[in-house]
Amino acid sequence: MNVDLLIKGAEIVDGSGAPAAAGDVAIAGDRIVAVGRVEGVRAKRVVNAAGHAVAPGFVDIHSHSDYHYLLSPLAESAVMQGVTCEIIGNCGYAAAPIWGPWLEDRAREYKRIHGLDLDWTTVAGYEARLKAIGVSVNYGVLMGHGTLRGSAMGGADRPAKPEELSAIVEAARRGMREGAVGLSTGLVYAPGCFADRDEVAAIARAVREEGGVLTSHMRSEGDGLLEAIEEIIGIAETAQIPLQISHLKTMHPRNWGKKARMFELIEGARARGVDVMCDRYPYTAANTGLAQVMPRWALEGSKDEQAARLANPATRARIREAILQETPRPERWDTIMISEVTLEKNRRYEGMRVGQAARLAGKEPVEFLLDMLHEERNNVDAIYFAMAEDNLREILRKDQLATLGAVAIGVSHEINNPLAVILGHLDLLARRFAADAEALQRIDRARTASRRIADMITHMSHITRLELSEQSPNLPPILDLRRSSATDPEPS
Repeated sequence: MNVDLLIKGAEIVDGSGAPAAAGDVAIAGDRIVAVGRVEGVRAKRVVNAAGHAVAPGFVDIHSHSDYHYLLSPLAESAVMQGVTCEIIGNCGYAAAPIWGPWLEDRAREYKRIHGLDLDWTTVAGYEARLKAIGVSVNYGVLMGHGTLRGSAMGGADRPAKPEELSAIVEAARRGMREGAVGLSTGLVYAPGCFADRDEVAAIARAVREEGGVLTSHMRSEGDGLLEAIEEIIGIAETAQIPLQISHLKTMHPRNWGKKARMFELIEGARARGVDVMCDRYPYTAANTGLAQVMPRWALEGSKDEQAARLANPATRARIREAILQETPRPERWDTIMISEVTLEKNRRYEGMRVGQAARLAGKEPVEFLLDMLHEERNNVDAIYFAMAEDNLREILRKDQLATLGAVAIGVSHEINNPLAVILGHLDLLARRFAADAEALQRIDRARTASRRIADMITHMSHITRLELSEQSPNLPPILDLRRSSATDPEPS
C-alpha cells in the first residue's frame, strides 16, 4: 500500500474513550487509511512519533472564524491548539446566506476595515470562496438568523411581513441544501432582537425539516435569563429541533442567584424529551461589542443610520439618558474593558477599562464611549467582567454541558504560543477546582496530554505549511511549542 504520510510509534488516543495504545497512523490524501501496527506500506514521508501522542483533531463547536478564514486561511490559532474543525456562523452572525441591504452594509464595513471584497450571497458561494483560497481546517457552517433577517428587511424594528419571512425561510432551506448544518440566533443583538418567537420558530422548523440544528445566543443572559431560556426551549419544542444553548451564564451579580432555576428549566426540558445541550467557556468575562450598552432602539437600521443617531444631539442625549438609567453606578465602567478598535487613533485605549480610558481622554465615561462608538461606527469590541466563579464551577460540572466552548478564532498568532491557551485554560480550571480531587485528576490528565502533543503539533504544523505553501507563500515562522510556557488566558 502506498501512502503519503506514516506516523510511527505514537501513543494513539483515538477519541473513543479506550485507553491509549502504541501504534502507527497511515494517511493517504486527506484520509486516514490505517491505524494500529501498520506494516508493509511505502510512505512519501515518515514521522517518528516515539514518545509523543497522536489524537483526532478537536472540534470547536462555537467559533466566529467566518471572515477570519479569508484574512488568515492557515487558522493557526486553531490548528496550533489541535483544533481541526470549527463550527462557524454562531450568535446569529454568519457569512452566508446574505443579500440585499445587509450585504451592502457589511461589504462596505469589511472593505473599509479589512480590505475584503464580499463577492458571494449563498452558502455555496461562500464555501467556493474558501475552497479557492485554501483553508487549513475543516468547518461546518451555521446560518445566522440576524444575517438572514437583515438581508430580507434591513435592520427594521418590526415584525417580518409574510413575504419577508418567506424569503428568509427559503434562503435557510437553500442554505441547508448547499451544506449548512443549522441555524444560529443572536437574540440579544440587532436585528435579531427585533424578531418574535413565532418568527424564529418558523425558520427553525424549516431548518429542522432539512436536517439541521438550532444554536442560540439567547435574548438575555442577565436580567431576562430565565425568560430567555423558556423562550428558546419553547422555540425548539415548537420546531422539534435539537437545541444548543451557547455559552450558558448568569451575567451581573444581581442575577447570580438564578442558577438553580436555570438548571431546573434545562433539566426539565430534557426530562420531557427536548434535545437540549449547552456550552460554556472556563472564565468569568464575556466578549461582545461595546455598542451593547446602548438601548436596542439605537441599534435599529444600517451602520449609517446608527451613526446618524449618535451625531444628532437630541437623539444622542436620549441614548445617554437610557444608558445612565440602565447603568447608574459609575463603577460599572471599570468592569468593561475595550479589547479592539479599528482606528489607529484609538489603539491606545485597547486593554483599558472604559473608566480608565475616559479619564485618560478627560471625559465622563458615557460621553467617552459614545464618542468612540460614533468614530468607530460601533465597531468596538469589549470584555465584560460580570460572572461568578461559583456559578462557573457548577455549570462546568453539569452533564448537559456539551463542550467548554470556543478556544480561539482561526487567526494567526505572530507572538506567544497558541497552545498556551489550552494549557492556560487547564491551569485556570485547576485553580478553580482545587478542592475537587476527581476534577483535579481529570485536569491533570488533560494537562499532561496537552503538553505531550505539543511536540507533535509543532511537527505537524511544518507539514501543514508545506501543503499550503503554494497558496500562501509568505508564511510566518513556526513556533516551537516545546520552548513555550503556558499563560493564563483569563482577561485581567
